Amino acid sequence: MNQRDIFLSEFRGESIGTINPNSSSDENFQNQVIRPILKLQNDLFVASFHNYISKYKKDFYSQSVEKKLATIENAIQKDIKYRNALKGMVVALFTADEYALYIQSSSNLNKRMMNMLIERLKNQVQLFENHTVS
Repeated sequence: MNQRDIFLSEFRGESIGTINPNSSSDENFQNQVIRPILKLQNDLFVASFHNYISKYKKDFYSQSVEKKLATIENAIQKDIKYRNALKGMVVALFTADEYALYIQSSSNLNKRMMNMLIERLKNQVQLFENHTVS
């Protein structure tokens, strides 16, 4: 392991979720790599979504909670540019070895990553009340 990989592993912290021998390699990767990164990057994801809605969804704050939840989901699922930016915020914190594993199953891991991120933002919808990005 090089210095960057050691730093990233220590910086991100421990696995989140159950790691067991019956889990698929994708599930283990999700719990050992993706979940700790999502937790670490949470404030950045929240700030990023505030910026997204201020640029593209100016009516967001007047929407019902259900509509806000749908907007979060649609932004991440359908806005490819935004989705790729979010993905980059996660992938940038992979070690070289983790990246090698990721590219073997990137399509499935991207789905997992985005679904977890959608749920994370939906669970924090109260943070997206009338807010001005400073």
